Amino acid sequence: MRGGTSRAVFFKKDDLPANSDTWEALFLAALGSPDATGRQIDGLGGGVSSNSKVAVISRSADPQYDIVYYFGQVAVDAPAVDFAGNCGNISSAVAPYAIEEGLVSAVEPRSSVRIHQFNTDKLIIAEVRVKDGTFDESGDYAIPGINGTGSRVTLHFIDPGGSITDKLLPTGNVEDILEDVPGVGTVACSIVDAGNPLAFVKADDLGIDIRDFSLFAEAQMKRNLEAIRARAAVMLGCAEDEEKASKSSQAVPKIAVVSEPVQYRTMGGETIDGADADLLIRCMSMGVLHKALPGTAAICAAGAAKIAGSVVHQVSAANESEHGVLRFGHPSGVMEAASEVEQRNRSFHYRRATIFRTARRVMEGNLLVPADLF
Repeated sequence: MRGGTSRAVFFKKDDLPANSDTWEALFLAALGSPDATGRQIDGLGGGVSSNSKVAVISRSADPQYDIVYYFGQVAVDAPAVDFAGNCGNISSAVAPYAIEEGLVSAVEPRSSVRIHQFNTDKLIIAEVRVKDGTFDESGDYAIPGINGTGSRVTLHFIDPGGSITDKLLPTGNVEDILEDVPGVGTVACSIVDAGNPLAFVKADDLGIDIRDFSLFAEAQMKRNLEAIRARAAVMLGCAEDEEKASKSSQAVPKIAVVSEPVQYRTMGGETIDGADADLLIRCMSMGVLHKALPGTAAICAAGAAKIAGSVVHQVSAANESEHGVLRFGHPSGVMEAASEVEQRNRSFHYRRATIFRTARRVMEGNLLVPADLF
């Protein structure tokens, strides 16, 4: 399934071995990891983190939900599958898949599917179009990074704060000053956990011209960003030290560089005017610049923008729209996300986030893996 700007291999839970301890090896074989060449040529992975994902779907036994969705981020060059967080883009394909597989009833013209996101133990409500008893993927909604158009999938992430750490602000601070970061020195960082945990830093603080995508591919810059991300991982309790964080917690947290909006050219050559976005964001995923924006990063950034004093708020507050919808200028274009955040005394509560995606089934059939995995 293609969901948003990502792609994943979807499995029905009933088709997998009953012993879930075997799933990691099965998913690695299915996607062709680890592959030192970064191509995943022996499986269905796409050689980049956004196309190296799996989703396991089942009916929910809990009447609060319709579907249970379990997500796995498969490393490309390492024998690892990270089950710690969620993928917002792949979330948009869950309801279409469940409807097409007959796991939920299809109600025309629109179905609302209550998804239990198992990794984060959160509720996602997906609204999708239905025609002739199945998901209607045709429509006129376009998202940057995907050719053509499709029907709009609306995702409401309910109470998305504290997806991994149980706290919207895991350190208790809207901004932390990280000292003695290798290759960086001292840098201001906001660590926010909503949808998925992210560490936000300002482009100006790192001396980055956010319009230049090539900077994010330079070895030293990648080391600097990883050093900040690894420090944040330790602060979140994801790893004992920064070295272990770079090995065992590659997907959580992600790191994003943000900036006030300025005119820039997308990877596809389109010019985005400064007035067309409320802030610019560049997100690293598994050590590589994401060519668009992870859905959970948009959720997290939209919430962070409502937290006064955060790094994201500092670069976006003056440009935020009246209706709570934030426009993120990313490498492929502009993405919107809406957020509802309440301030309660000195704390913040993230009530709801909403993003809009498209999805479609790319292929179906039999995927072959070594028999001994069963």
